[in-house]
Amino acid sequence: MALLCSPSSHGHSLVAVRVPRLQEGPRLALLPSGVSPFLSEAEPRGPGAGARAILCLGGTDTSGRPSEKPPTTTCWKDGFRELSPPWLCLDTKWGEARPPGPWERLWFVLLSFTFGLTLTWLYFWWEVRNDYDEFNWYLYNHMGYWSDWSVPILVTTAAAFTYIAGLLVLALCHIAVGQQMSLHWLHKIGLVVILVSTVVAMSAVAQLWEDEWEVLLISLQGTAPFLHVGALAAITTLSWIVAGQFARAERSSSQMAILCTFFAMVFAFYLAPLTISSPCIMDKKDLGPKPALIGHRGAPMLAPEHTLMSFRKALEQKLYGLQADVTISLDGVPFLMHDNTLRRTTNVEEEFPELARRPASMLNWTALQRLNAGRWFLKTDPFWTASSLSPSDRREAQNQSICSLAELLELAKGNATLLLNLRDPPREHPYRGSFLNVTLEALLRSGFPQHQVMWLPNRQRPFVRKVAPGFQQTGHIQRLNLRYTQLSRQELRDYASWNLSVNLYTVNTPWLFSLLWCAGVPSVTSDNSHALSQVPSPLWIMVSWGIIGGQTVPGGPVPVGHLCRWRLGGIRSYNPEQIMLSAAVHRTSRDVSIMKEKLIFSEISDGMEVSDELSVCSDNSYDTYANNAPTPMDNRGGARRTRTLADRSGR
Repeated sequence: MALLCSPSSHGHSLVAVRVPRLQEGPRLALLPSGVSPFLSEAEPRGPGAGARAILCLGGTDTSGRPSEKPPTTTCWKDGFRELSPPWLCLDTKWGEARPPGPWERLWFVLLSFTFGLTLTWLYFWWEVRNDYDEFNWYLYNHMGYWSDWSVPILVTTAAAFTYIAGLLVLALCHIAVGQQMSLHWLHKIGLVVILVSTVVAMSAVAQLWEDEWEVLLISLQGTAPFLHVGALAAITTLSWIVAGQFARAERSSSQMAILCTFFAMVFAFYLAPLTISSPCIMDKKDLGPKPALIGHRGAPMLAPEHTLMSFRKALEQKLYGLQADVTISLDGVPFLMHDNTLRRTTNVEEEFPELARRPASMLNWTALQRLNAGRWFLKTDPFWTASSLSPSDRREAQNQSICSLAELLELAKGNATLLLNLRDPPREHPYRGSFLNVTLEALLRSGFPQHQVMWLPNRQRPFVRKVAPGFQQTGHIQRLNLRYTQLSRQELRDYASWNLSVNLYTVNTPWLFSLLWCAGVPSVTSDNSHALSQVPSPLWIMVSWGIIGGQTVPGGPVPVGHLCRWRLGGIRSYNPEQIMLSAAVHRTSRDVSIMKEKLIFSEISDGMEVSDELSVCSDNSYDTYANNAPTPMDNRGGARRTRTLADRSGR
């Protein structure tokens, strides 16, 4: 039962009446000068709907008396028809404080799911930055032109995640204060668009870049302890909201469901450290030597790849070795080139447009020397590092040409180990069958130390062993020169026990380098060797007892939050804007009901800055509420009583 007021027959006094099934108190506002308020009943528009209170503003004439003009329209709002005159009404939103309906719950579940999905996608895309160049090169081969797609995707993903996270935080704030979680239709469209886009993007990566999902599992070996701390901090924060829902729950079964579900999640989080497996969870004394660094195509972040400048920059970093891809020209000169064509790394489209799409090995060495192999680096800036070059380095990079194998051997002789990968020419090439022999002759003729050559090709090994017995033969190449996702810790131990050296490629980020360092990898190939050479130790090393103890501390406030919120659940401040006369938390005390009803009218008094009585406009002879405010039903007498709110002006 709730207290409502409607105009009396004279239009100057208000009569207190009782209306059943009132869902909430009115929304209150400061009244402008020249109007007098009254509360009227609102008739439900649909069958079975409860009545509610509406605070109406009636117009007055110049003498300060209420206007006698008859109504001309009927006002409909939120499914209710007003029986009062059609003046401006400040009414409550139907269901403002009622529990969320099924559609609201569905949208909240969808929002939570989208948040988790975008978080996973953002984490994945952040961790695979080690392979951004590989991703861009893959798209280049399929699209025919070079562009850095990685950064726009990362920025778009971060923006979408921030938007979804903001919506989720607002929804949780609404839950915390007992308000509705009603998404605007624009937000619903945005939510669906982001969800569908994320699903499509993840599906595309799963089909086109399937191996990259293994990076997600590898990254968890390095980030799981810290993600676990963040998850515990989040669940600690959510415990306050969960405790509030527990306190508001009307049924004991609902309370038990909330409590059991939440503490099951907390218990699972506390057991999670037992499942964390990382090579960096170890005693520091067991840490092996730093992996040797091999410059992938030289130092491609500091200079154009496969140029003399790139290899010279790599040697300045005191690297263990240099990796190079060797092919052969039409006239039999071995040179360095990774791509099948010259389009990406030279200006062949300007010099020889008709030869731009032909294999690089189908040009003779004279034509190859005419091409510029450096301007593309400054133009496309594949690693976002060209802007950091000094003016002298920029001038040098702009004038680079294609490097021959002989030039590389002369530069690296006695300074670094060479890891050579041979790229076979096309079938119609005149040196197709003798390419390996020509390359061996160039190596032996240069006088390069044989023990500093890591020979990757797996064919004609007996012949190579006979001609160059000092080469580091990498038999079973699939087990020795591997992508970093293709080697487990157990396999690494097995290879070490068999005295087999393993080199992993391509390692560009400090977190991955640290992880492989802890795992005991002997050497890695990197585009970012200049940065990894400055890493003095793994980013983190943690002993087993430290990780378990570190995860326990953040969870301490969880039970404390529950106890405090449960204790404070009985201390309630009733705000007329949020009050719910049929509140889920039942109070059988008659005094509490009286307090709820009086607070509605006391808010009107506060809005008009009257402290000693429940007055609306006492200065201009307007109708007023006297201190003998309507008294709630006397339950002891069992009889309904109403009181007239006297007009203090005497009218």
